[in-house]
Amino acid sequence: MRGLDGIMVRRVLMIAYHYPPLQGGSGILRTQGFVRHLPRHGWQPLLLCPSPAAYGQKGELDHDNYTIVHRSLALDAGRHLAFRGRYPRWLALPDRWSSWWLSAVPAGLRMIKQYRPDAIWSTYPIATAHLIALTLQKLSGLPWIADQRDPMLDDSDSAAPYPADPRLYRLHGWIEQRIAARSSAVVCTTPGAVSMHRRRLPQRHCVLIENGHDEEDYQPATTHEDSTGERFVLLHSGVIYPSERDPRPLFAALAMLHQQGMLAPRNFQLLLRATGHDAWLATLLVQYGITGLVTLAPLQTHAAALQEMQAADGLLLLQAANCNQQIPAKLYEYLRCRRPVLALTDAAGDSAARLRACGIGTIGQLDSASDCARALMHFIALARQGQAPLASPESIALQSRSARAGALATLLHEVCQRSPS
Repeated sequence: MRGLDGIMVRRVLMIAYHYPPLQGGSGILRTQGFVRHLPRHGWQPLLLCPSPAAYGQKGELDHDNYTIVHRSLALDAGRHLAFRGRYPRWLALPDRWSSWWLSAVPAGLRMIKQYRPDAIWSTYPIATAHLIALTLQKLSGLPWIADQRDPMLDDSDSAAPYPADPRLYRLHGWIEQRIAARSSAVVCTTPGAVSMHRRRLPQRHCVLIENGHDEEDYQPATTHEDSTGERFVLLHSGVIYPSERDPRPLFAALAMLHQQGMLAPRNFQLLLRATGHDAWLATLLVQYGITGLVTLAPLQTHAAALQEMQAADGLLLLQAANCNQQIPAKLYEYLRCRRPVLALTDAAGDSAARLRACGIGTIGQLDSASDCARALMHFIALARQGQAPLASPESIALQSRSARAGALATLLHEVCQRSPS
């Protein structure tokens, strides 16, 4: 197909659960970024997504005259198929939206017949999207890129494999083997995830395409004055998972610093925005006696969230050692905001490595209350003095969504060239 300027344009069928009007979640931003920027690199996206009824939290539909979006029926087993809050476990294998496969495969075949795409792309962590792509690949023979992002399985700790449910673990293992057998390439978002996939799937081409930021989403930089003597606002924007981002050592550190008179509501506020687990966190705040230091705030639009990040005195990143092969997508947005970043994570993980590569060393161990306290007070002192390290404009530019879309376009060209005509 040729565009209006006569340049050859190829098409890619993109299968994604995370897409507007769904609200919340970094997967939306990853898919949106590819959709927004792939046309600049010679690829027209064709979106296959679930019907809006599949989503629990909905915002406005993202109307784009240049993007073809087809939606097919998908039911959430937890909301649509449950009786008195209960439903058969098999209805949620490999996830609660497994019913989407029934409508998406015929819809995808119609799209392939109508638009004649050159390749298929699907994205995790909704495994049903990969099952749809697997079926369409088998029926069409088109090359398929599995955007795996993070590992579907983690067998590094034999005592605590992921997923913990044996049935789901076996099913994820089967899906992973089907991906290895049928896909042309597997994409991961971190070096650790690439290494893990190459160890388990040595026969498959694994590629690193990290998350990033979208320059078009940001307002002009805000001028920040010295906050000495004023209340220091430290913001965590996004979900706080009880295991993967357990904040209890941080809360213990806040309680200790409060008792020592080093932190008080007049000079410090930790703002936790859109945690997804407010009730659990509220109980912990009472337990640790720090309700005056910590505020829980509701979900807001992505645009408002970015403005809030740019206005904060400091940005907080939480990532436990059991996620060393993962990097929160918000890390890239934090870097772009050019506000001081405090990372409470494992020094040996990919998140810490990415920050250090960008010149940021304000890092503490999340699993240690004493180190959280040390890192926090050191961070506040640096930020108040205007000496906290920030990512350079050059390193930020390399991590844009446009650059990531360019990497995906290159990979799409490669797999199409390798694929038999």
